Amino acid sequence: MGCALSGPGVTKESTFSEEKRGSFLEGGLDLSEETECGETPEQLSLSESQKALIQESWKILHEDIARVGIIVFIRLFETHPECKDVFFLFRDIDDLQQLKMSKELQAHGLRVMSFIEKSVARLDQEDKLEHLAFELGRSHFRYKAPPKYYEYVGAQFIQAVQPILKEAWTPEVEKAWESLFKYLAATMRRGFYTEEKTAGASKSLSSRKAGAESTPNKI
Repeated sequence: MGCALSGPGVTKESTFSEEKRGSFLEGGLDLSEETECGETPEQLSLSESQKALIQESWKILHEDIARVGIIVFIRLFETHPECKDVFFLFRDIDDLQQLKMSKELQAHGLRVMSFIEKSVARLDQEDKLEHLAFELGRSHFRYKAPPKYYEYVGAQFIQAVQPILKEAWTPEVEKAWESLFKYLAATMRRGFYTEEKTAGASKSLSSRKAGAESTPNKI
């Protein structure tokens, strides 16, 4: 699937270029059509050094985890207001200051940070990491949360943590987190579409059964 409560902008020292940001936020994470259809599992393409960079930076972020979670979603709602439609509790709140004080938003932000924390802890256990993200994608189908939003959360997380990590944020750290979120978003998408197909098959079967039961037997 946070930023400082005041929502600080990206500093001049940011390594995230305008061109790259536009591609990341608007075009998503360049996921393939096969992944969208749930046919080709994404591979976790992280080197051991990249895993170490993620783990070390997460140690710093974990100290301020609640704040990061709120920042991510405030930034998300600022840049993509339509995302609020997915959240029943927030869709009618237009005052961002009011949202910043929302206990419900803080709770949701913490849940997303918990998912990231579990993901970081499973970097050396790809089967468990895949299962975690896949099941979260399946549950998001039931929540009616479309896959396009998964990519937005990752992008906003990266933007939010740069001013928190300060000099610890490097192009190498950025690339490592980018790769992780690409993998998580792709795996969640696969889970979403798998659950969508399962629900569609179940609905079709129920309809056929209902049709058969309503059809009188002919002798």
